[in-house]
Amino acid sequence: MSEQERSGGSRKLASLACELGPLVLFFLVNGRYGPLAALADALAAPLGAADLDPTRRGLFAGTAIFMIATAIALPAYRRIEGRWPIMPMVGGFFILVFGGLTLWLQDELFIKMKPTIVNCLFGIILGGGLMAGRPLLKPLFGAAFRLTDQGWTILTKRWAIFFFVLAIVNEVMWRFFSTETWILSKMALSMPLTLAFAVAQTPLLKRYWDGEDNPFKAG
Repeated sequence: MSEQERSGGSRKLASLACELGPLVLFFLVNGRYGPLAALADALAAPLGAADLDPTRRGLFAGTAIFMIATAIALPAYRRIEGRWPIMPMVGGFFILVFGGLTLWLQDELFIKMKPTIVNCLFGIILGGGLMAGRPLLKPLFGAAFRLTDQGWTILTKRWAIFFFVLAIVNEVMWRFFSTETWILSKMALSMPLTLAFAVAQTPLLKRYWDGEDNPFKAG
């Protein structure tokens, strides 16, 4: 492996850490795992949550850490990749707004609804672009993938539908299950579903690649 390939791999890992790190920290602090239980309790007092039960203390402390980590991760991603990540930027904005409302009003409803609103927003934007004859994933990811117009249209349609599916999953999990189960679903359900769905698009990328240098063709 060349030095350039190793450098590229390290950069991708760092970028992935910036994207997933805040959510992982939210999960760990909320779950009060090991020494993070002390951190959650220490944050409870300044957040006005010291008198709450341990589960809610963990949620509010996790929300605060989520906001701080997001505010750090987005500029870090910009420094690593040389560009702002559009979709994480939108998600980060809602994390700060809804996380702030959660802490200010001491109401966990806001942070629980955030994924529903963000995923619906992405679905509506992508769907609206398709109705206007513009597959909006093309300007977002055209530098990474070279697909035919038909390929971009199909891929955008699939992701628009999938974002609505994620919104439904979030609604079911926070409305009908405990807070602990809802948070666990972010790591054990929504994230694996997204990864599996992305991998499942490989045949589409292979079929609609525009050019002879198709990286998805075996051999």
